[in-house]
Amino acid sequence: MGNTLIEIAQNLNGATHTRRPVTERVLDVKVQLIYAFNGTGKTRLSREFKMLLDPNIEPEQEAAIGTKVIYYNAFTEDLFFWDNNAPEPTLKIQQNTFTNWILEEEGQDQNIIGNFQNYTNDKLTPHFSEDYSEIRFSFERGNDESPDFVKISKGEESCFVWSFFYSLLEQIIDVLNIVEFDERSTDKFNELEYIFIDDPVSSLDENHLIDLAVDVARLIKSSNSNIKFIITTHNPLFYNVLHNELNGERYKKYLLKNLDDGTFELVAQLNDSPFSYHLYLKSEIKKAIETGQLSKYHFNFLRNILEKTSTFMGYQNWGDLLPERTPGERDSYLTRIINISSHSKHASEEVFELTDSNKRVLEYLMENTEILKLFKS
Repeated sequence: MGNTLIEIAQNLNGATHTRRPVTERVLDVKVQLIYAFNGTGKTRLSREFKMLLDPNIEPEQEAAIGTKVIYYNAFTEDLFFWDNNAPEPTLKIQQNTFTNWILEEEGQDQNIIGNFQNYTNDKLTPHFSEDYSEIRFSFERGNDESPDFVKISKGEESCFVWSFFYSLLEQIIDVLNIVEFDERSTDKFNELEYIFIDDPVSSLDENHLIDLAVDVARLIKSSNSNIKFIITTHNPLFYNVLHNELNGERYKKYLLKNLDDGTFELVAQLNDSPFSYHLYLKSEIKKAIETGQLSKYHFNFLRNILEKTSTFMGYQNWGDLLPERTPGERDSYLTRIINISSHSKHASEEVFELTDSNKRVLEYLMENTEILKLFKS
C-alpha cells in the first residue's frame, strides 16, 4: 500500500508527520520535478497541494495572487472560453483576480503577446479588448487591410493561457529578487512559498517544447529568493531537458505512480543520471499483455522506447531496431506502429481498442525486438 495524494503533498511541502513518508525532508530543495503518465493524478496532486497551503481559497479564486502557492494546471485554462455566438471568433476571459491583476494592474498584455508568438507564430497576433474581457486573433499581413480574425487551435489556445502564467512567473521572480519588502513594486507575493507548474503546454512540437523547458529553467535559475518550484509533466523530453538545464540547482526528481489499490507512490530518481522512463514504459506494456488490457497507447509506448533508444545508440531510423525474419517484414511492422501510434487530426477519429491482429503484433515485437531484451525491468 502506498500513500494518498494528500500525504504526498505533505511530503513535497517538507512535512514529517505523514503516516508513511515517501521522501526525505525537502525544505532546502529549490525545485522538485515529477514525471507521471496522463491520468496518474498530477492535476489532483496540484489541487491537494494548493488546499494544503491555502485551504481557505474559494474555487473561483484558485489563481488568486498573494497566497502561499500559485499554480498552473488544466483548470487554469478553464478561465478562458470561446464565444461561439460572437460575429467573429472571440476568446472570452472569465472574471477572476488572476488575469485582472496581470492585464489591468501590471499591463502585461504586450509581454503575453510576445511570449505567445515565441511559442507559436510571430504573425499570429492576439488583440485584447479595451476592458480585457476578450481576445481576438489574426495573422498580421503587414499592410493596412483590416485583419481577418480566426479561431486558433486548441494547442495554440493552451500556449496563449501558458503565456499569461509565464508572464506572471517572470514578474514574481523579478519582484521577489528584491530583498527589502518596502522596495518591491507590489506586496502581493510577500507570502508566496511555492509555484506549482502542472504539465505546461504539451501540444508543442519538440523544438518549441525544448525552448519552453529552457525558458522555465532559466527563470528558476534566475530566482534568488526562497520561492520553491514543483513541476509535473507526462512528457519525457520536457522532463529530461529540465533535468539537464537545472544542473547545479538544489533539486530532486521523482516518478509518480498510481498503484492498483488506489494509492500512489513517489519514487525518487537519481539526479546524476538521465531518467530511465523507458523501463517503466516496457513494464507497463508487459503488464497490459499479461492482463489482456492492451490498448492503442501501448503502441505509443513502444514507439517512444524505440525512438529514444535509436537516438542514444546512433541509429538513423528507429525502425532499424525492429526484428526481420523475412524481407519487408520490418517495414510492415514499422508502418503498423506509425499508423496506430500517430494521432489523427480529429479526436473523434481516435480508436483506442486494438484488433486481435494488432495485439499479436505488439506481443511479438515485445518478445523479439532484441534491444528490448537489454532493458531489465
